[in-house]
Amino acid sequence: QVQLVESGGGLVQAGGSLRLSCVASGRTFSTYTMGWFRQAPGKEREFVAAINWTGGSTLYAAFVKGRFTISRDNAKNTVYLQMNSLKPEDTAVYYCARGKLNSGLTRTMGEYNYWGQGTQVTVSS
Repeated sequence: QVQLVESGGGLVQAGGSLRLSCVASGRTFSTYTMGWFRQAPGKEREFVAAINWTGGSTLYAAFVKGRFTISRDNAKNTVYLQMNSLKPEDTAVYYCARGKLNSGLTRTMGEYNYWGQGTQVTVSS
């Protein structure tokens, strides 16, 4: 059974930074695309960023605009989301997700079949 556990969320002032981590169980972490999504109150879950299995390719939502960086350490079964220049509109629960087998780099939620419980990020103005 695959488990994804996020950490690193919290309360930060606008303009600040946070680094989210997601640790995955299982020995085949390195063969899957990993993604970050977020869901704000009253809104649908949306794509934030994704990284391919080697870490050599990444994909970002337009609203990231160079503020966020996704990375991974396959030796530690961990994917990261470095978030800089945070804005109040970034307030949401952030989820990491594992892509389906043979899924390429994608922003489509349906292409991810394992999800973490989420970590709350709150940005104050």
